[in-house]
Amino acid sequence: MDALMLSRIQFGFVISFHVLFPAFTVGLSSWLAFLQWRWLRTRDTIWRDMFFFWMKVFAISFGMGVVSGIVMSFQFGTNWSVLSERAGHILGPLLAYEVLTAFFLEASFLGVMLFGWRKVPEKLHFFSTCMVALGTLISTFWILSANSWLHTPAGYEMVGDMFHPASWREIIFNPSFPFRLAHMVLAAFITTCFVIGGVGAWYLRRGDHLEPGRRMLKLAVAFAAIAVPLQIVVGDLHGLATAEYQPTKLAAMEGHWHHGAPGAGVPLVVFGLPDEANERNNFELAIPRLGSLILTHSLDGEIEPLTAVPPEERPPVVPVFWSFRVMVGIGMLMLLLCALSLVAWRRDRLYDTRWLLDGWRIMAPSGFIAVLAGWFVVEMGRQPWVVQGLLRTEDAVSDLEVSSVVISLSAFLLAYAIVFGAGGSYIYKLLRRGPLPFEPAPESDDGERTPRRPISAADPNEHEVDVAKPARRPG
Repeated sequence: MDALMLSRIQFGFVISFHVLFPAFTVGLSSWLAFLQWRWLRTRDTIWRDMFFFWMKVFAISFGMGVVSGIVMSFQFGTNWSVLSERAGHILGPLLAYEVLTAFFLEASFLGVMLFGWRKVPEKLHFFSTCMVALGTLISTFWILSANSWLHTPAGYEMVGDMFHPASWREIIFNPSFPFRLAHMVLAAFITTCFVIGGVGAWYLRRGDHLEPGRRMLKLAVAFAAIAVPLQIVVGDLHGLATAEYQPTKLAAMEGHWHHGAPGAGVPLVVFGLPDEANERNNFELAIPRLGSLILTHSLDGEIEPLTAVPPEERPPVVPVFWSFRVMVGIGMLMLLLCALSLVAWRRDRLYDTRWLLDGWRIMAPSGFIAVLAGWFVVEMGRQPWVVQGLLRTEDAVSDLEVSSVVISLSAFLLAYAIVFGAGGSYIYKLLRRGPLPFEPAPESDDGERTPRRPISAADPNEHEVDVAKPARRPG
C-alpha cells in the first residue's frame, strides 16, 4: 500500500469520525434552544430538567467535535500540501470565514450557556443558547461551501497551476452548494431527532423518566414526520444536480454501466453486485424505467453511464453503490417508523406499543450510519478527483514516506480509541442516568451555583448539589 492510499485512509478515518459530532451537535444545539424556550414560556420544571440533561451530552459531544476537527485541519498541511498550495487561495479564506464567524460566535457564548445559569439574566442565557445554535449552522454553511467547491468548482481563474478567486459569490454559492447544505443540515437535525426519540423510547421501555421520555418521543415523531419527507425531496433535487455536474458519480451510485436501447429509459437497480472488471452488475434486480423517472423525472430519460468515461476516471463503484443503498435504505426505514408512529399516536398508543418503542430504540443511531454512508457516497464518488475535473487526488498528495503515514495513522487510531472511547462511554453513562430533578427553581440573581471547574458543567452530580444547598437570598 502506497503513501497515497494510506493518506486517503487516514483522512477518511479522521473525517468520518469528525462528521459524526457536527451531525449531532448542530441539531442538539437547536433542541437545547427549544427546551429552554419552553421552560421560559411554561415554567414547567421538566423542560428545564431536560435542558440540563441534554446540555451535558452537548458539552461532551461539542468538545470531541472541536478536537477531531482541529486534528483534521492539520492534514491539509501534512498529507495534502499540494492541494493546500494550489487551492489555498480559495479554501483558506473559506475556512477562515468559518473561524471568524461561527467559531468565534460559539466560543463567545458557549461559556455563558454552560456556566452562566444563575450568573446572568435568564433572557441573556437563552440568547446565548440561541447564538450557540446559530454558530453551529453558520459553521455548517462555510464548511459545506468549501467542500462543495471541491465538487463543483466555480468563480476561479488559473494563475499558472494555482486556483485564484475571480468571484467570491460564485465560489461560495457554487452549483452544488445549496443542495448539499440543505441535505446536510436536514441530516443533522434528523440524526439528533432519532437519538432523542430513541432515548425517550428507551426510558419508556424501562419504565423510568416517564414524562421526559414521553415528551422526547412525541416531539421526535412530530419533527421526523416533517423532516424525513422533506429530506427525500431535497435528496431528489440533490440527485438532479449530481446528474448535471457529476454524472459519473451518479452512474456509480446507480450501478449504471451502459446506454440502453433508445427510448427504453434507465432501470432502477434495487440489488446487484457491481463487477468493475467486466463493467456489469451480477445478480441484478432492476425495475425498468423507474431509474429514469427518479433521476430525470421522465420515463425515457437517460443519464450518462460509467462507460462514457475511461476506467481511470471512474470512482470505485462497489463502495459508492452500496453506501448509497445503505443511506437510502435507512431513510426508508425512518419514513416507515414515522408513519407507524403517527398511526399509533392517533390511536393514543404511542407510549405503550412495545414493538414501536423498540423500533425507536433500535433506530436511535440510524442517523449516524446514514450520514456516514452519505459521506462515503459524496467523497468516494468524487474520485479520482480532489478538485472535480481539475486536480487528481494522486497529484494533490504530499511527498511522504510510507512509514511516516503508517506512524501517524497508527497514532490517530490509538488516540481516538482512548479519547473518544472515554467520551462515548461517559455520554452513555449520562443517557443511562437520565434527566435528574432540579429543585428549587434557579434564580438569575442568586449567583450561588458557580461551576468549580469547567468539566463540572457536564457533571451529572453537580445539579444534585443544588438540591441540598439552600439558596442564598440577596441582602
